[in-house]
Parts: sequence; C-alpha cells; structure tokens
Amino acid sequence: MSLLAKATESVAYIQSRLPAELQKPKVAVICGSGLQNLASALDPSPLVEIPFADIPHFPVTTVVGHAGKLVFGFFGPKKVPALCMVGRIHFYEGNPFDVSVFPIRVFKVLGIDTMVVTNAAGGLNPAYKVGDLMVLSDHINLPGLAGWHPLRGPNEADFGTRFPPLSDAYDLDLRQRFFAAAGALKLARPIHEGVYAFVSGPTYETRAESRMLKMLGADCVGMSTVPEIIIARHSGVRILAVSLVTNEVVTAPTPKVSDGPADIGAGAANHEEVLEAAREAGNDMKDLVLHVVGGL
Repeated sequence: MSLLAKATESVAYIQSRLPAELQKPKVAVICGSGLQNLASALDPSPLVEIPFADIPHFPVTTVVGHAGKLVFGFFGPKKVPALCMVGRIHFYEGNPFDVSVFPIRVFKVLGIDTMVVTNAAGGLNPAYKVGDLMVLSDHINLPGLAGWHPLRGPNEADFGTRFPPLSDAYDLDLRQRFFAAAGALKLARPIHEGVYAFVSGPTYETRAESRMLKMLGADCVGMSTVPEIIIARHSGVRILAVSLVTNEVVTAPTPKVSDGPADIGAGAANHEEVLEAAREAGNDMKDLVLHVVGGL
C-alpha cells in the first residue's frame, strides 16, 4: 500500500469521528514534552479527542509525558479549525523515520497548511536560561548529515519534490506574528531566535558533544522537531517552531583527577526537570499559540 493510500485511510477514520465543521482543520499544533497544556487553548465545544492507537496505520508514542492523542477544536474568536497532537513519535523509540513522521503526512491529507511545532530543548547559548523561549530560524540535522534522513529512499512524489529546499523552512511571517503576539500579551519571559540542533537521543549529550554543537552554531539542542519540519516542508506546509529551554546544557570540560574533588554530576539533565520547566511555562506558551493561530 502506498504512503498516500495509508494516510488517506487514516484521514477517513479521523473524519468519521469528527463533526462536519472540524473535518478540514487548517492548523496543526504539535505539543512537546510537558506542553500538553497547549490543547487547553482550544474552545471547549466542540472538542474531539482521538487516541493514536485508534487510528489506522498511526504510530503510538511510548514516552512519559506524551499522552498520545489528537485533539480537534477551534482556536480563538475567528474559530480557526485546528488539531493538537498531544505527544509525538521519536526516532529514538525505535521507529524508522517513515513511521515517526507519518502523522505529518496524515495532516497534509487532512488539509493542514500551517503547523506549529513545540519542543523542550537544552540551552547551549550561554545567554539562554531555563524558561526562555527560542523561535527556530534554522536547524542543524546531525543524523541527516550522517545519512539518517526522513526523506531517504524513493521520493513520495504524491507529496513533494525529490530535492526540497530548506533555506526557507521557518516561515518569516509566522515568526513575526509570534513576536508580535508576545508584545501584545506583554510577556516578561525572554524570547530568542536561533538555531536548533537535532540529535537522535535518547541520551543527553556529553560535555564534548555539547561544545562541538556550540562551535557549529547551535543555540539549543533536542531530540525531535527537525524530522517533522522536513516532512512538512516536503509537503508544502508552513512552519512555526518554538523551543522551550528546560535545562542549561553542561559544556565545561569533565573534571580530571588532577583537579581534585569535584561534583561531576552537577548540572546533569534529567527528564523530570524537563517536564517541570515545561509545566511552569505552559500558560505563556498556550497564550502565545492561541494568539498566533487564532489570528490566522
């Protein structure tokens, strides 16, 4: 069965669960680790939740903090029909890329033309602090440069061209709308614009790897988002991507025996820390996404 045929079967099932006014959503919002609160920005009625496991061909997430459901509803006074993907599918869970990015193909067949992607990320830039936001203006795809690319293999011509450009991956108008929304909401939370490095995970980076990423020009690092961006752009979908800095990455050299006593574990990242930082920033993120998507 072709990829388009599989995505079409998924869409047929999804639409069978939706009222007519939600069957053609315009925007998809992907909720990163700890950011499932974004779905609460949707109007309370009509609201439809569909577990990933119920959808034909749809992969299921295995990560703590990722509920694994699509939530359909309206954003804002303009009643923009949208969906929130609460939880995502990661490469490190053991999925080949064609599986982990399959939801994006489904979104395209549903009629999505704009996607807002959020994630929790480690801050490499020393100016970034826990709780800051970074709007992605570019990325570094480490697995992709090494051959693990989501478009590897025969081109899916039903969706896009063999050689899609990524120099325009992060939509300028959507980025401008995000900063305008922050100004209108008078948010005190710092918002940066920078480069996201995608690594496969699931281990957090070593100190040496983190220094290398900084040297390459990365401001944040994480284990998601970029494969979704690539597939969305291959399908002609506009992208706004935002990272929440949930930990400051340790880049200082590893203490040596000759240095004397030291706490070698100081600053080490952990998943609970990531989820807690995301919960604290959840309301600001929700307000920003509602303001941007609700104005489209």
